[in-house]
Amino acid sequence: MKKIVAISAALSAAALAACTPAAQNETAQAADQIAADANATMGEAVNDTDAAADRAFGSAEATMDNSSAAIGNAADRAADSTGAALKDAGNAIED
Repeated sequence: MKKIVAISAALSAAALAACTPAAQNETAQAADQIAADANATMGEAVNDTDAAADRAFGSAEATMDNSSAAIGNAADRAADSTGAALKDAGNAIED
């Protein structure tokens, strides 16, 4: 029983010591540091996400540019082939 009372008294003294202004200031400073670390981490996460999105959009833009160039080239070749075929047909009719 005496051990329980002694332990309870020690815990009570520790709890009261934690209520001092110095302890409160240290706790507030620790909380501020945790908040600053969390903000820095979130800022880095936002920057990383933005950079990844920029790379993805850049890649998609390059793919679309390449695709449109390929389609344009194919259309030009088709038009040239069609024009040549029409010219040949017109020449055949004249003959």
